[in-house]
Amino acid sequence: MSELARHLVAGATPDVEIVLLTRRDDAPRWRALGADAPDVGASVHAAVPGPRPVRLAWEQVAGPRVARRLGIDVWHGPHYTVPLHCEVPRVVTVHDLTLLEHPEWHERPKAFYFGHMIPAAVARAAVSVCVSRHTAARLDAVVPITPGSPPREVVVIPHGVDHARFRPEPDSRADVAALERVGVCAPYVAFLGTIEPRKDVPSLVRAFASVAAEHPELRLVLAGGDGWHDGTVDAAIATSGAADRVVRTGYVSDDVVPALLRRAAAVVYPSLEEGFGLPALEALACGAPLVTTAGSSIQEFVGDAALLVPPGDTDALVVALRRVLDPREGAALAARGPAQAAPYTWRAAAERHVEAYRRAAALRDG
Repeated sequence: MSELARHLVAGATPDVEIVLLTRRDDAPRWRALGADAPDVGASVHAAVPGPRPVRLAWEQVAGPRVARRLGIDVWHGPHYTVPLHCEVPRVVTVHDLTLLEHPEWHERPKAFYFGHMIPAAVARAAVSVCVSRHTAARLDAVVPITPGSPPREVVVIPHGVDHARFRPEPDSRADVAALERVGVCAPYVAFLGTIEPRKDVPSLVRAFASVAAEHPELRLVLAGGDGWHDGTVDAAIATSGAADRVVRTGYVSDDVVPALLRRAAAVVYPSLEEGFGLPALEALACGAPLVTTAGSSIQEFVGDAALLVPPGDTDALVVALRRVLDPREGAALAARGPAQAAPYTWRAAAERHVEAYRRAAALRDG
């Protein structure tokens, strides 16, 4: 959400002030976006506790009081929740519905809390923002409008890409140096994302093991921090027969991510379900040959610039890996990616969010 906040701040107009409520220990990062400058219509208030349980309770108990004290006209909850009892109109962002449809993919306390809060937040929001048409359709299916409720206002606002960072850049020594810092060297297949059940990394490990003998120098790089998981990734690596060719980097910093995507022989994002799938879009913007899954939001933006496989289908993933690692097919996909990603910008996303805020305020005034 930092890129969205940065563009909201940069695009602030005399009649729109952006107020960022941050964690108490995180204000410097948000002030670095340019907020709190005298000539910018934005401000940062480091009022929110850090630990998640306390933070969620703060939103419900203290949030309405803070909104009143700061004179906030519209409250935007960018991650599924809003204060349920608040005097001002609210906008809530719903990224995906897996917390309701597949609670087994999440930690139990998280699934329990958000399983109750998402329907409650959507019911009270003046406007619900969905990050894809897929999520909007699932919202109507999973959280139906109850009899007697007002009509639901839903807008679809896709994420964007920082095209200044995520772009093709041939023969970059800086990329090589960035990858060396995290123990990665070409050639490799890359996965980027939190290691958690719905990303289906075990299927990727098994598919890689099936093609590894055909590409003796190729490695599989799993880049991302550990989220909640049940040990299936470690088990898949241990039994793959190619464990010595799987590189676990853990979390990688923002300056390394574009290099990791650009230099990959292929990027594979085998998620079982996505609300949007930002790493896949960033891979396209970098000109990386991409393999990902069909049937979720990712299919909305990849066009013919990626190979799509059914989620959870390891055999299909093996076939797609063989295709994308063919130099001709990989190059053709890589060439189509940047143009496919070009329309998706954070500036456009920020402008659409301001429209949603205006709509929410108008509903209150009306």
